[in-house]
Amino acid sequence: MTEILQVRGLVAGYGAAPVLRDIDLTVPTGSIVTVLGANGAGKTTLLRTLSGLLRPTAGQILLDGKDLRRVKVERLVRLGMAHVPEGRGVVAELTVDENLRLGGLWRNDVNAAVAEVYELFEPLAQRKRNAGHLLSGGERQMLAIGRALVARPRLLLLDEPSLGLAPKITAQIMALLQKLRTQTGLTVLLVEQNARSALSVADSGVVMSLGRIATATTAQELRNAYLGS
Repeated sequence: MTEILQVRGLVAGYGAAPVLRDIDLTVPTGSIVTVLGANGAGKTTLLRTLSGLLRPTAGQILLDGKDLRRVKVERLVRLGMAHVPEGRGVVAELTVDENLRLGGLWRNDVNAAVAEVYELFEPLAQRKRNAGHLLSGGERQMLAIGRALVARPRLLLLDEPSLGLAPKITAQIMALLQKLRTQTGLTVLLVEQNARSALSVADSGVVMSLGRIATATTAQELRNAYLGS
């Protein structure tokens, strides 16, 4: 299996203090890889560094073999990487439809891409003219993911999608990730504190501790180790 993402010796942080230390990570094309760990382990910093929001001080980030360290954030989207940060960030004053179109302003086929998102998320289709601030927490998470999907990425970085959501909504989002992987070949790097939910859909995973990767193995082995199943 080919690897869409390769990370080698990655070091990054804020100011003089490193948060990530010598991170080595590979993400096979068409897989779901989850990143687990306690608060402060460096999970969000990892995604921020991969997506260009935080510049590394050492190491390599390769997307399909292309070094991303000097690539501008907006260019990363065109190269096939999309990042949904923690917090379900949407533009509250804009409608659902306007939010979605922000994800594909540069695409000639934005109308078709938005229509595909409405097929995936029926609640969004029903509320396309509603402002973002009128949506429920689950709907805002759907909108944040949908906006990223409008760019038709090959690699989706997803940070804590279950945060603050009811178990039923979390299960729906995890099922959607599996569906996208199966139907479109989407690759997902999933940061999640809900280990049970993440490992229910992941192929493999890593456990971070104090800015390093402590464990990297299959999802089944992580389920056995952490969930006893």
